[in-house]
Amino acid sequence: MTYKWIYKTPDGFSDMLMNSDGEYLTGLWFEGSKDAAKHVTDCEERRLYVFEDTIKWLDLYFAGKIPDFTPKYKLNNLTDFRREVIQCMLAIPYGETTTYGEIAATIAKKHGIAQMSSRAVGGAVGWNPICIIIPCHRVVGSNHSLTGYGGGLSNKIALLNLERNDMSRFTIPKKGTAL
Repeated sequence: MTYKWIYKTPDGFSDMLMNSDGEYLTGLWFEGSKDAAKHVTDCEERRLYVFEDTIKWLDLYFAGKIPDFTPKYKLNNLTDFRREVIQCMLAIPYGETTTYGEIAATIAKKHGIAQMSSRAVGGAVGWNPICIIIPCHRVVGSNHSLTGYGGGLSNKIALLNLERNDMSRFTIPKKGTAL
């Protein structure tokens, strides 16, 4: 059985939806975003312990604090490559960013190969079903373009602002998948 809950975000952000299998958080995404297509929305609404834990985490995060715990989550359909990309995203410190290319280079080096496709990394980043907690918003294009965020460009900008990033170093795409 899949359950859902709605989290009311502070001003400047779209509300968020959560999914759970009853024990673990299995999805977290911005309402109305492209990411919604990856998740179950036609399910029972129930306030579960894992949702309470996630709400506490989100409350701290949106208050500008770095949570000192992580809600219990489970990633379904996790391939080895996706796991490596997730580990790279989890290693990006609060208030910092990395690029798809830098993640690709890290994974290539780990495997002793000359290069890895940054597009493949982009696909794995885009697959991420648990935004913010697994910080896919901290991954940007090689030219520091704020591209490729399924949660919506306005949410990505707001998240990076919340984390006190120097926004002058980023560019906003005029067209493409990020809009």
